[in-house]
Amino acid sequence: MPATESALPPDASSMLALAARSMFHLFSSMSQGMFLVDKAGTIVWVNEGYRRFLPALGFSSIDEFQGHPVEEVIPNTQMRRVLETGEPILVDLLTNKAGTFVVSRIPLREEDGRTIGAIGIVLFDQPETTLKPLIEKFALLQRDLDDARRELASQRSRALLQGEGGTGQRRAKYTFASFIGTSPAALEVKRHARRAAQSSSPVLLLGETGTGKELLAHAIHLASARARGPFVSLNIAAVPDTLLEAEFFGVAPGAFTGADRRGRDGKFKLADGGTLFLDEIGDMPAALQAKLLRALQEGEIEPLGSNRLVPFDARVIAATSRDLPALVRQGRFREDLYYRLNVLPLKLPPLRERRGDIPALVEALSEDLAQRSGEAPPELMPDALALLAGQHWRGNIRELRNVLEQLAMRSDSQRVDAAEVRRVLAETGVEAIAAAAPPPAPEGQGHAALLRPLATQVAELEALAIAAAMAETGGNKLAAARLLGISRATLYGRLQGDT
Repeated sequence: MPATESALPPDASSMLALAARSMFHLFSSMSQGMFLVDKAGTIVWVNEGYRRFLPALGFSSIDEFQGHPVEEVIPNTQMRRVLETGEPILVDLLTNKAGTFVVSRIPLREEDGRTIGAIGIVLFDQPETTLKPLIEKFALLQRDLDDARRELASQRSRALLQGEGGTGQRRAKYTFASFIGTSPAALEVKRHARRAAQSSSPVLLLGETGTGKELLAHAIHLASARARGPFVSLNIAAVPDTLLEAEFFGVAPGAFTGADRRGRDGKFKLADGGTLFLDEIGDMPAALQAKLLRALQEGEIEPLGSNRLVPFDARVIAATSRDLPALVRQGRFREDLYYRLNVLPLKLPPLRERRGDIPALVEALSEDLAQRSGEAPPELMPDALALLAGQHWRGNIRELRNVLEQLAMRSDSQRVDAAEVRRVLAETGVEAIAAAAPPPAPEGQGHAALLRPLATQVAELEALAIAAAMAETGGNKLAAARLLGISRATLYGRLQGDT
């Protein structure tokens, strides 16, 4: 067993003490600045190198600076955490009104292990200059990673488009983490969707266009017991009525003149063992609704031109932006099919009902656009974010993405303000709603319509504060977290939504 420090012979003890003093003086002379705090967090010593930072912190001399609690005189410091945990923070970024620094924080301990103070060391005071080679290397690696991700996405798209018979190539792409949002409305949708994933019953996704119905269908599939099976989707509104039956049930070999002699599998067969997503189910022609109902009830299909029934095992998720109950009342949608599909209904809220999620959505959509284009997205100023948060968004997230893409293409500056956003909205035919104006109250309800749940209002204010902090720090998440007084993990969680 190695000897402990307390058991060292006299010569070794004096050598250790000499080494400690030498290291202390070395750090003091080579660093950009250094100071000591006692176990109460009070600054008790400052070296000469630290003197040049004092004016920016509001002090004219070292004597004036000493004797204060460290968090009162050094904004965003983590020294208190080092004192409380006894754990060092060897390399970290500190940003405050004196600048941005690479710092190290080391606890001082008694022989019995008790923390009696800590040393704060400024390693570099201009990291963007001092660490430029390292930053450039990291940026190069990040570009290579982005290129690899784009190529992987391209390969995945090609794989999905190839091989109609290869069900193994049909995979869901999105998880619940992809459904960005921490507003009460968004969290409620995700909670119900997770429960739906544990069932094998049909799911009916309801909501306006652009609210994320297809994304949620992907997520439900990947969270279900069928996650290893195929995910097959069919947009009913995009297929001519005359071809829909073949798309659904397939075609038998030589079913009609010009038909493939090998036949062709339909979407039900391709989805066997997995999930079949039927988008825009409200647009299904009446003649096909009876056949779909029978397929769902019996678990078997009859390909065109065949007298043979083919069993299938696919979980159906349907989606529509139409008012299905109204279509049922009008006789345009079968009532029995509606009840067959409406086992687990999920209504997705429009974007105007979860405005607090807009800053996080802007962050996520901007990163995706940047990854696809290879160019850094423009930074939206707080007034621009506030203006976006106040819009009606008839096209919901799809419309928001379109506006962000136009801002990226049309803006000559890396910083976009409210005036630029208003100009783009006007050019796209959208009348900008003033950011300062509250949402319009429904007619006849007056101010009572503004009395929304407190949790919703707090979430919206929190999202705007995060957006302002991100704008103030130029998108630096670490600096933004410190400015807001929250941890990086908390900030990432707010930006990415509930995962």
